[in-house]
Amino acid sequence: MSKLPDFEGLALFAKVAEEGSFAAAARVTGVSVPTVSRAVARLEERLGGRLFNRTSRQLALTEFGASLAAQAGDICRQAEALESRAQDLSMLPRGQVRLAVPLAFGVRWVAPLLPILMRQYPELSVDLHLSDASVDLIAEGFDAALRIAVMPDSSLVARRLCGVTQYLVASPGYIDTHGRPAHPRELADRACMSYAYRARTQVWRFTHADGTEEDVVPTGPLRVTNSNALIPVLLEGLAVAELPEFIASEYLANGSLELLLPDWHMAQGGLYFVTPSTRSRSAKVKALSDFFALHLSNPSWRWPNDRR
Repeated sequence: MSKLPDFEGLALFAKVAEEGSFAAAARVTGVSVPTVSRAVARLEERLGGRLFNRTSRQLALTEFGASLAAQAGDICRQAEALESRAQDLSMLPRGQVRLAVPLAFGVRWVAPLLPILMRQYPELSVDLHLSDASVDLIAEGFDAALRIAVMPDSSLVARRLCGVTQYLVASPGYIDTHGRPAHPRELADRACMSYAYRARTQVWRFTHADGTEEDVVPTGPLRVTNSNALIPVLLEGLAVAELPEFIASEYLANGSLELLLPDWHMAQGGLYFVTPSTRSRSAKVKALSDFFALHLSNPSWRWPNDRR
């Protein structure tokens, strides 16, 4: 005998007791009369006593059945209430969402959106994990992530929100001192700062407007795990660096940094809302996906010289 209670048998027994007949119980539960009859017979055998006295014209609870009917009904109603609550949770954006976001991007562009999100979904809470290191969503129990990449991890489900371009930049002071490079090959002899969590490779890949490609391995005095740490050294004119446009655009707009090699473009990736699976995606995750799609699909960080 199974160690688990016969929940189906108890539920159908409770319905028969409540409705007064096997046929009525079958009708309200959406199963066949033989299914109800077999479930009740199975439960009687398991419990070791008859639950109903049956005649061709009458069905009545035995004394044993009457002693169990109320509790069986309570169990059935509790299960129905539990299912109803679960369905509400899956349809309404409420509860906690564990979200992983790159540090610099999250502080600058996601955090300002949180008051809007909280007002729009007061029953939703966000456990926001800010780190430039890529997390394993499944192994670490995250519901979703915002990722900036050339291509998302194919094992996950990704919704592209917008494009993100990388720019090679330097300060006017650096250009005055060291000159403006005319070709990516000239970077081999220059101080080039790099980003430790760069997707796929540490190689800078440049593509010319005519389709020519050139790879450069950056070498220089500084390698960081957060691109914001490159800014002070860049502004002092000590090196060149690659920056994502959501950081670079502010400095390009005010002239404190300048775009280098404008005829060559670097990686053109995207911002993605990533989830482990679309199957059984909850309402809270879908709401978050739609929220970021609304607020980040046409972002204000666009640089006017963006050629996409």
